[in-house]
Amino acid sequence: MRSLIDILELSPQEIEELLATAEDIIANPAKYSEKCHGKKLATLFFEPSTRTRLSFEAAMYELGGQVLGFSEAASSSATKGESVADTARVVSCYADIIAMRHPKEGAPYVASMYATVPVINAGDGGHNHPTQTLADLLTIKREKGRLHDLTVGFCGDLKFGRTVHSLIGALSRYTGIRFVLISPDELKVPEYVREDVLCKKQIPFRETASLEEAMPELDILYMTRVQKERFFNEADYVRLKDSYILTPEKLRHAKRDMCILHPLPRVNEISTAIDADPRACYFKQVLNGKYMRTALILKLLEVK
Repeated sequence: MRSLIDILELSPQEIEELLATAEDIIANPAKYSEKCHGKKLATLFFEPSTRTRLSFEAAMYELGGQVLGFSEAASSSATKGESVADTARVVSCYADIIAMRHPKEGAPYVASMYATVPVINAGDGGHNHPTQTLADLLTIKREKGRLHDLTVGFCGDLKFGRTVHSLIGALSRYTGIRFVLISPDELKVPEYVREDVLCKKQIPFRETASLEEAMPELDILYMTRVQKERFFNEADYVRLKDSYILTPEKLRHAKRDMCILHPLPRVNEISTAIDADPRACYFKQVLNGKYMRTALILKLLEVK
């Protein structure tokens, strides 16, 4: 039995296999419609979610399986003081696979130690979000035709953005990758990402506060929202929340085939005027997330 807590638990070859499965699902959906008949997915979401939870549910339904679970901590026994370990043990009695989102870093890992079924980390605090990274990788592959030789800009909240940390880790294993990290000083990537990934692997990167200055060199622009729920101080959030807003004006110097990604939800960091731009790929990203979660469920349940 295998779980997925961190994207780096998947080898590049396994990621290639998941990408290939996802593309086959896109091309031949009927072939997969009964692959998980009789199987149940439990969605344990201790934190609000729209895309991630619904895409897991859609993926399982499209595989012919069933879904049970909860969408907020208040409707779980956590309110009575039940531990994550006990929740995992209990839910393992009802389901064949678990997708868990939790505000505390490491909670899905603890669940995977005690569950008797595979556990998928659907986001843990500001730490990791491996299935969003799989969605990102499929989008980049489908839009750019490759996962190597790319200049990738991350913009906004790089400190608390778990999607940023996961994608940097995943892309750092491909050749010819270069990062431009665009943020205010208060929201720079954490030291562990800078030291353990970028410096350790000698990945070229630079940090800047200017989105406009970075724009001409980017193949991928990954926008993020400044996350109110990760701040301890409301005044800091208010001061930084509008640091970077992507507008058509700022795209004037971007490459014609640049790919704009965003894990969503957006607040106001991407103007709706950009939605019609062919470079805007964030809604494609949502759909690709469903396909990659479908492929991952099949892999972890060892369904041929």
